[in-house]
Amino acid sequence: MGLYVSRTKKGHKKDTKDYFLASKSLPWWAIGSSLIAANISAEQFIGMSGSGFAIGLAIASYEWMAAITLIIVGKFFLPIFIQKGLYTIPEFIEQRFSTNLKTILAVFWVALFIFVNLTSVLFLGGKAIDTIIGSGDGSLIFYAILGLAFIAAAYSLYGGLSAVAWTDVLQVGLLIIGGLITSIIALNAVTPEGGVFHGLAHVYETAGDKFHMILSRDNPEFYNLPGIAVLIGGMWVANLYYWGFNQYIIQRTLAAKSLKEAQRGIVFAAFLKMIVPLLVVIPGIVAYVMFTQPAGTAIIPGVQEAFLKAGGGINYDKAYPWLISVFIPTGLKGLVLAALVAAIVSSLASMLNSTSTIFTMDIYKPYIGKGSDEQKLVKVGRIVAGVALVIAVLLAPLLGSIPQMFQYIQEYTGLVSPGVLAVFLMGLFWKKTTNKAAIVGIIASIIIALLLKNSIVDLPFLDQMFYTMIITIAIITGVSLTTSPDVDDPKGIPLTSEIFVTGHVFNISAYIILTMLAVLYAVFW
Repeated sequence: MGLYVSRTKKGHKKDTKDYFLASKSLPWWAIGSSLIAANISAEQFIGMSGSGFAIGLAIASYEWMAAITLIIVGKFFLPIFIQKGLYTIPEFIEQRFSTNLKTILAVFWVALFIFVNLTSVLFLGGKAIDTIIGSGDGSLIFYAILGLAFIAAAYSLYGGLSAVAWTDVLQVGLLIIGGLITSIIALNAVTPEGGVFHGLAHVYETAGDKFHMILSRDNPEFYNLPGIAVLIGGMWVANLYYWGFNQYIIQRTLAAKSLKEAQRGIVFAAFLKMIVPLLVVIPGIVAYVMFTQPAGTAIIPGVQEAFLKAGGGINYDKAYPWLISVFIPTGLKGLVLAALVAAIVSSLASMLNSTSTIFTMDIYKPYIGKGSDEQKLVKVGRIVAGVALVIAVLLAPLLGSIPQMFQYIQEYTGLVSPGVLAVFLMGLFWKKTTNKAAIVGIIASIIIALLLKNSIVDLPFLDQMFYTMIITIAIITGVSLTTSPDVDDPKGIPLTSEIFVTGHVFNISAYIILTMLAVLYAVFW
């Protein structure tokens, strides 16, 4: 399907709007599906299941709070982005602040996509395939990485965002079906009697401590998810940065037919986010119950050996692949593996397209290829995506064994995301914010983040992110007031209440989602 969508119309060559923004033609259901397909990848299926094994349902805060974040992005950020006709997030920085700051952030994002996002998704995907269809000793990982890279490149390099978004519609359906199959079969197998509801009741009774959304201070995983601070602290930094200012996510909404379609797509994605923990966290908790074998649990041969590392410790990220390899029968196993591969490939394709968009539009076009025509820019975009993929393929096997990959990705992205978020929020909503203050804020935020990370006080990383953002906002405010004390910055965005008016579908959907979240947190507090 990706190759079919990639074919250009007769006599028509792709320009940058076609390649990077899908000709601004995406409807709401394609946007919502593509947002989730881009988001859900190996780090969710493998990494979040591993965190479900280690922490429990509390890790689902990343998913459920993302639903609220999507509503905020749809109502308050998108209207401004679409009004400005953006291709890339760094382009907003140029319009609001300066070309210098845009270039700094563009280089940072390209590096982040290649060296963190692409490599981690490829490695986790390779590890999963090695466990499911190989011997689990790592011998298949590199070949699996090559296969995933080839499939992603086959349609995304040529077709651009159109091919990525339309294949995502199929892939999101496949990964939901595959995820549900794994959850259902795992719950059915956790007790000798069988039965999904019986299995769920057994898991809840024997691992009740894994069903708390807000961890107590004496919980060994409190450092990763620091209690109530998750709801009022650093989780907001992680989610607002990811869903509001992350190129490979927000690019779908910039490709919408209209603002109304973009907002409906966002709220559709929020509904889909509500069911993700059922697909990825519950299997991790089931694997934990099978591993610890409390009374009434089915005895699974080799379960202890499967998770224990040779040098001691537990291999948490093996939870999801192990469930598939042990319990899913041949045939269905193929479908579930296809769902997992779809999740990985859709994220890879999204990251590749966004890497090439930022490099081409924000680095190549203004500095290297001034005056290049549209076809030349599209060609450069394809070459850049190919080079990025080759680098990631070579680096991915070097990642080695990290205990909880999902937490690792969050923690190291968290060194820079608070400062970037502070700059965007101040740039969007405070007209006095100056370019000088934004540059000082970005640089200071990285120093603050490193100091907090290596301070005497051992803070959870979500708290580090929250404090870094608050201090950065204070620095930006101080520098702005001292460099421009009386007048608004000339590039400040004039905001009126009309900009933030949303339709009935968006509003009703938002109220339903907020009510569902209130109930979930009340039940699983």
